Amino acid sequence: MSREKREFRLHDGKTGAAITVRVTPRASKNEIYEILDDGTVKIRLTAPPVEGKANEALIDFLSEVLDVPRTSLEIVAGETGRDKIVTVLNLDASTVQARILQHLS
Repeated sequence: MSREKREFRLHDGKTGAAITVRVTPRASKNEIYEILDDGTVKIRLTAPPVEGKANEALIDFLSEVLDVPRTSLEIVAGETGRDKIVTVLNLDASTVQARILQHLS
């Protein structure tokens, strides 16, 4: 019986939080406009969804909203889709939530 080696991605155990976002590209402005019942944060971005531009814009926008360096943010799931999971290093979940709520349109 042969076993195939399956590649998988591990994440280190640094402290932080994770947020689920749903991105709407090609919007008129960058904004957080809704939080769904399941906690998903809906974000509109002006960038188009090509060549990673929307992902870059998302990281830039969240860096400003959360007042953290870009290096503290990483898209860990959903890079090619509208729904993404973004980790935020060195901020706890309640701080992330408070900063997002401050920017809710």
